[in-house]
Amino acid sequence: MQRSLQRDTTRTGHAVVIGGGIAGLAAAHRLLASGLRVTVLEATERLGGKLMTGEIAGTQVDLGAESMLARRTEGVELATAAGLGDRLQPPATATASVWTRDALRPMPKGHVMGVPGDPSALSGVLSPEGLARIAEERDLTPTAVGDDVAVGSYVADRLGREVVDRLVEPLLGGVYAGDAYRISMSAAVPQLFEAVKEGGPLLDGVQRIQERAAARQRTGPVFQGLEGGIGTLPGAVADAVRAGGAEILMETPVLGLTRTAGGWDVRTDSGVIAADALVLATPAWSASTLLAAECPAASVELAAVEYASMALVTMAFRRSDVEGNEALQGRSGFLVPPVDGRRIKAATFSSNKWRWVADAAPDLFVLRTSLGRYGEEEHLHREDSELVAASLGDLADAAGLTARPVDTQVTRWIGGLPQYPVGHLTRVARIREEVAKLPGLRVCGAVYDGVGIPACIASARRAADEIVHDLTGAGAGEIDNTPTRVRGTGSEAGQ
Repeated sequence: MQRSLQRDTTRTGHAVVIGGGIAGLAAAHRLLASGLRVTVLEATERLGGKLMTGEIAGTQVDLGAESMLARRTEGVELATAAGLGDRLQPPATATASVWTRDALRPMPKGHVMGVPGDPSALSGVLSPEGLARIAEERDLTPTAVGDDVAVGSYVADRLGREVVDRLVEPLLGGVYAGDAYRISMSAAVPQLFEAVKEGGPLLDGVQRIQERAAARQRTGPVFQGLEGGIGTLPGAVADAVRAGGAEILMETPVLGLTRTAGGWDVRTDSGVIAADALVLATPAWSASTLLAAECPAASVELAAVEYASMALVTMAFRRSDVEGNEALQGRSGFLVPPVDGRRIKAATFSSNKWRWVADAAPDLFVLRTSLGRYGEEEHLHREDSELVAASLGDLADAAGLTARPVDTQVTRWIGGLPQYPVGHLTRVARIREEVAKLPGLRVCGAVYDGVGIPACIASARRAADEIVHDLTGAGAGEIDNTPTRVRGTGSEAGQ
C-alpha cells in the first residue's frame, strides 16, 4: 500500500519513532511539541505495547498493565494532555494481602518494596525465628554495597531470608516478574540503595525513607487508573499526535537502518523513509538487531538484556455466586510468595479495586490472576484451560472461591518484562553513550529507566529532548515542555 510521507515544510525536521508502545507514542508527543515532523512506525496491527484492553463477559477491562504510579507525574500529565484527565481514577481500595503460611494475611504497612521499617507488623507473615533474626540486625557489621548489589542478597544478609522470600520476592515479582536475588537494588529500588549507602542498619535506612516521605507531606493517590482501562491511554495519545500532524503507520516493521550524510534511511517493506532523527522505542532484542550495523557496541549490550514472560488470567463470576465469600470482600487482591510453591503469583480483585469495573458490570465480580516469573515460564505454554484451572485451584485454596466463572480470558505476555540484574544501570549508561555518538539517534522504553508507565514516559521525554538538541541546538530551557498542548494544532491535544 502506498503511504504518504511528504515533508511538512512548516516543521524544522523529520523524526521517525520506531515502536508504537506507550514510550514511542510519548516520544512522538514530545517531538511534536518541539516543532518536529513525526512519523511513528509500528510493526504490528496494534498500538500500546503492554497496555491493552479487551472484554470479559461483555465488559471492557485491562488485559495488560492496569495502573500507574501517580506520585510520578509523567503518566498523569500525558493522560491529561491526551484528554483523559476527567477519567483518571484512584483505586477504590488498596487493601492488599499476602497469601502465605496457608492464610491471607494483611500486607504489612511501613515497608519499602517489602523491606520493613517496623518488624512488629510482621507477626504471622514471618515465623518467630524470622522475627528474631530481624532483631539482630542492628548488631551486625555494616554491609558494603559498592556500586550495586542484588536486593534479595543484601536484605537476606541483613534481615534474613524470610523477609526476602515472603515479602520482597512477591512485591518485586509483581513489578518485574523477576528474582529478587538477581535484581539490582540501584535500578529497582533506588531510594533504598541511597539509604543503605549512607551507612548504618538497614532498618534505620527504611525509617529514614519513611521520615523523608512524611516530611514531603504528599497528598493524593499513590496510584491512578483510567475509567475504561489504562489500556485506553495509547489510543488517546495516538489520536493527539495524529491531530498534531504526526503520521502513524501500522504493520510497518523496520528492516534496517542506514546512517546517511544528512540523517538516516529507514528501510521498511514499503520502501525507504528518510529521517533527520530516530527514536528507537522497541524491546532490547529489536533495538539490538536494528543497531547491529551502525552501532555494534550498543547492539551487543542490548542483546544481553534478558526478559521474563507472564500470563494474565481474567475471569468473571456472577456476583450472586461470590457474595457470601468474606475473603473477597474489601480486598484489592493478594500477592503470593514463590517460596510457598503456588502456581499463581498474584490475584487482583478488579471489581473491588476499580470503581469503574464495578459500575460497568454490577452483576459480575471480575478478578485476574498472574502466572510466570523469570526462569519459570514453561507452564505459560500450556493450554488456556490449564492456566484457568491452575488459577481456580489456587483461588479455592486461598480464598475459598469455588464458584465457576461465566467467562475467562488468558493473555500471554511472552518476553514482557525486561530484567534489571546487578549492573543494569551501568549497562544502560554504556548503551546510551554508544548511541549518542551517532547524532540524531536515541533509545527509550522499559529497558532503560524503569518498567512502569511514568518511567517509560520519562525515558521517552529524555530521548525526544536530546533529539531536539541534536537537531536544533536548543537547550532544555528552550524546548517547549508544556504537557497539555501540541504546538501548531491550535487546540488542546486530543480535544
